[in-house]
Amino acid sequence: MIGILDPGPQTTVQDLGRTGQMRYGIPPSGPIDRFAFVVANRLVGNADTAAALECTLLGPRFEVDTPGAIAVTGADMPVSVNGAEAPRWATIALKAGDVVKLGATRTGVRAYVAFSGGLDVPLVLGSRSTYIRGRLGGIEGRALRKGDRLRVFPSGAAQPRRVERRAIPDYSGEPAIRVVLGPQADRFTDAGISALLGGPYEVLPQSDRMGARLRGSRVEHARGHDIISDGIALGSIQVPGDGQPIVLLVDRQSTGGYTKVATVCSCDVGRVGQARPGQSLRFHAVGVAEAHRLLRESDAVLRAAVKEEIA
Repeated sequence: MIGILDPGPQTTVQDLGRTGQMRYGIPPSGPIDRFAFVVANRLVGNADTAAALECTLLGPRFEVDTPGAIAVTGADMPVSVNGAEAPRWATIALKAGDVVKLGATRTGVRAYVAFSGGLDVPLVLGSRSTYIRGRLGGIEGRALRKGDRLRVFPSGAAQPRRVERRAIPDYSGEPAIRVVLGPQADRFTDAGISALLGGPYEVLPQSDRMGARLRGSRVEHARGHDIISDGIALGSIQVPGDGQPIVLLVDRQSTGGYTKVATVCSCDVGRVGQARPGQSLRFHAVGVAEAHRLLRESDAVLRAAVKEEIA
């Protein structure tokens, strides 16, 4: 069992997501930064699909009552065990009674905590992921609270592992986000497309797991911003009437009636979700074939990221 002593502002249980439910208006949820989430699970010997914690801006403080192992990845949140600094992007062995604390992020927004064995919460529509707006999954469909207790599936001893330094993402600076134009790029003026691909866009505080709201140069429509509602893909960039883009994320709506100027490449969606309010990003257009190549490269980095420690 894990006892939550301090939950942080928004800490939720997530797995890889709730598939096959968008037709009913239920989003997949799951981790915003899929790369960091999967790496955390692999560091403790879990399947990629095991449930873990996603922590936002400030992490939780919790106590474990049995020996085990955890791994913390994603945003740069300082980690301590019983007050002593512990490594990130590496396996951390724990004893019964140990208290783990994650501090405030220095770069990035969301950190992930995986537990050897994975979190044992009920499956809801085939997933343990929390969807707060729909009150589904996780712990009663909500963020964690002080006093919550979470079960962990039994597991064997975790082999010490670490992540190659070159595979650890850099969440600072002004990231270049690769996009494929469309599906309604023809509903924007040339000047509007140039604006999207030109100046930087600032991430607004109103951003959340549903979408990253941005502020920058107006993305001008050629003939109105409304369309007959159609499906919303992960990473779709909607542009409502004010010309300010919104990148739709894992808790997005299933359909929408605003024109979509472009779609973020799946390997860059996590980077959008790790951009802090006030941080800027830039969009760079690529073709579909290039997007496929980028995804293959990202998958190759993920496959090679976790290494076993040499005794």
